[in-house]
Amino acid sequence: MSKAKLPNEIYHFLAEDEDARVCKDIPESACNEQPRSFLLVLLSLTLTKLGDSLVSARLVLPWMLSSLGAPAIFISALVPIRESLALLPQLFVAQRLREQPVRKWFWVAGSLGQAISLLLMVWVVSFTQGSALGWGVIILLITFSLSRGVCSVTHKDVVGKTISKTRRGRLSGAAASMAGLLTLITALVIIFMPDVNGQGWLFATLLTAGAVLWLLAAFSYAGIPEVAGSTEGGGNAVSEALRSVSLLWRNRTFGHFVLSRALLVAAAFAIPYLVVLIQRQGGAELASLGALMLASGLAGLLAGRFWGRWSDQASHRVMAAASMMSTLVLLVAIAINAWATDWLASQWVAGALLFISAVAHQGARVGRKTYLVDMANQDNRAQLTAVSNTLMGIVLLLGILLGWLDAQLGVVSVLWVLVGVGIAAFIAVLALPDVSGSSD
Repeated sequence: MSKAKLPNEIYHFLAEDEDARVCKDIPESACNEQPRSFLLVLLSLTLTKLGDSLVSARLVLPWMLSSLGAPAIFISALVPIRESLALLPQLFVAQRLREQPVRKWFWVAGSLGQAISLLLMVWVVSFTQGSALGWGVIILLITFSLSRGVCSVTHKDVVGKTISKTRRGRLSGAAASMAGLLTLITALVIIFMPDVNGQGWLFATLLTAGAVLWLLAAFSYAGIPEVAGSTEGGGNAVSEALRSVSLLWRNRTFGHFVLSRALLVAAAFAIPYLVVLIQRQGGAELASLGALMLASGLAGLLAGRFWGRWSDQASHRVMAAASMMSTLVLLVAIAINAWATDWLASQWVAGALLFISAVAHQGARVGRKTYLVDMANQDNRAQLTAVSNTLMGIVLLLGILLGWLDAQLGVVSVLWVLVGVGIAAFIAVLALPDVSGSSD
């Protein structure tokens, strides 16, 4: 097989596109370049998804600050900062994005910003301690998250211009599977590496590896053959951003999707609070850094392509299934805690809860991303993405209230709230119209 044919063969296998001429909702000029675009985007996503696992604000960074002796107040701020600041500024970034006919360079700049933030974090971890360590990590997490926001709002627009509808879910699913495999390997290395807890060099290594991954991703994304797009709709960032919010009631499908996405946040919060329940009731042995990364990696590896293929057919059904799966896991965890608490100390039981919850979270992410890209068009995709993500930033900030509820009434009360929200998400998502289509 010639080198020229190899990329096309890989594309045919991953996208299940025999002639590479499935070109729905993308410019004709981008059709022939679709195999190359698919592979370059896939490589970039795989690298950054692996990076997300290595420097996770839900897992690795809290573990790092706790092991290195940073005050608890910094640990509790990690997830709200990471999630909200990656979303809140996007409504304003989108207005500048629309002024540029070729937008991949925004993603490249954002990826470089994340790499630089991680490299500086390596220095902080290596040469500071206590409150100085906490402040350093928080400040650099802010710059990391803002850079991530630029990438997020740009990516959906670039994918919408280069990858055909009915192939976008496959793209996200394949990236999740490949990153899951690499995360699985990393987790196994950590699990079998002796005496790593509390050693700063391990965290410095993870941060450095993350920085390298984002640098490679920037290089890969720069090669995407993106065609020039519409530049209409730019203007004053604040006034245009405020006007964009009116899309929530002017575009009823979009407004319905944003409400559904806000309710789907229950699947995202399920994992950390299940970990809390397992640590408190079953003992902390299972909830080790390597074991949690292992569950996440397995979920991505085994479920990514399944969710992706289904999303290309009916992404709203994927979101509904993921929400119900997450809700059922929470109900099982509540029942075990009430009637068989000792089971939470079992590695098999606790591991199964975390794994299935991670699979559900993967489905919710792949489904909502595919739905948004398919629902929008080339002219409004960046704008709809920015409005949705900015409002989600606010919702995630409100998630801090779950911590207050946990402190006042216990973790089980939080799980019951997430069950209620998950049921509401299931009902809301099922009522969404089909925007993906099942035919090739």
